[in-house]
Amino acid sequence: MSDSILSIRGLRKAYASGTEALKSVDLDIQRGEIFALLGPNGAGKTTLINIVCGIVTASGGTVTVDGRDHATEFRATRSMIGLVPQELTTDAFETVWATVSFSRGLFGKPRDDAHIERLLKRLSLWDKRKSKMMELSGGMKRRVMIAKALSHEPKLLFLDEPSAGVDVELRRDMWNLVRDLRRDGTTIILTTHYIEEAEEMADRVGVIRRGELVEVGDKAELMARMGQKTLKITLDPPLEALPEALAEWTPSLEDDGHTLTYAFDSHADTTGISGLMRALDGLGIGYKDLSTHQSSLEDIFVSLVHEAEPAA
Repeated sequence: MSDSILSIRGLRKAYASGTEALKSVDLDIQRGEIFALLGPNGAGKTTLINIVCGIVTASGGTVTVDGRDHATEFRATRSMIGLVPQELTTDAFETVWATVSFSRGLFGKPRDDAHIERLLKRLSLWDKRKSKMMELSGGMKRRVMIAKALSHEPKLLFLDEPSAGVDVELRRDMWNLVRDLRRDGTTIILTTHYIEEAEEMADRVGVIRRGELVEVGDKAELMARMGQKTLKITLDPPLEALPEALAEWTPSLEDDGHTLTYAFDSHADTTGISGLMRALDGLGIGYKDLSTHQSSLEDIFVSLVHEAEPAA
């Protein structure tokens, strides 16, 4: 990829116990995009992030950040990365201002009070700048973690489960901030269980399962390629059972016989809908309404995660 800010090749992580947390992951992140990494707990999302951020050592593979090798130029590559971890870890007795300013200094950046002020105002933390961390609510602490991650003006920002345990208002604020950051040129990688937010926010989506990246693609493209459509036919009167003559379409009867549901691939040469409707007319089955439903990213995610799962 010509303009990738992060390039991962053959990334592996195995523990002494024999557990493989990552199995030869290849991934390119484009400059300025929002990339959502989806997967169940234990899939390897946090391990991947922690390797790129230098918290965990890889067992193999390479990581390149903005053209620089992660292993040989670690200080330079790490200074380009901001991380908002899942866990809220801050010094309880420090003030908000000191916490964020100190974080900037850790990356060797010169003091810039104007930048810290802009950051705190943007995150609705300015009024809390003199408050000690232990005096803040969980939501406010989460805002401080974001401010810390942005204090050294990184090019690449990791948000590891950023919405976990935060209220709806903060979640909305956070996603507005993410959009603003992207407009400013920051590249964002997020892991999330809130799939509807990934669907709303991300440009591309990756699905990780048992340490393997099983799917990566443009969000709309992924939904178009993998998403099925469902035709729902509201029957009038309802049916007690499915007639044998409809078996070739394998529809299902729902809502106590009031709804006939038929799943089809909208990209197939023939959807089968016209044949099904002719069959209904031929059988004298009445209907009063038709509607179609496109699979959501959540439907696709669930199917990918459970696809080829080993039998219990």
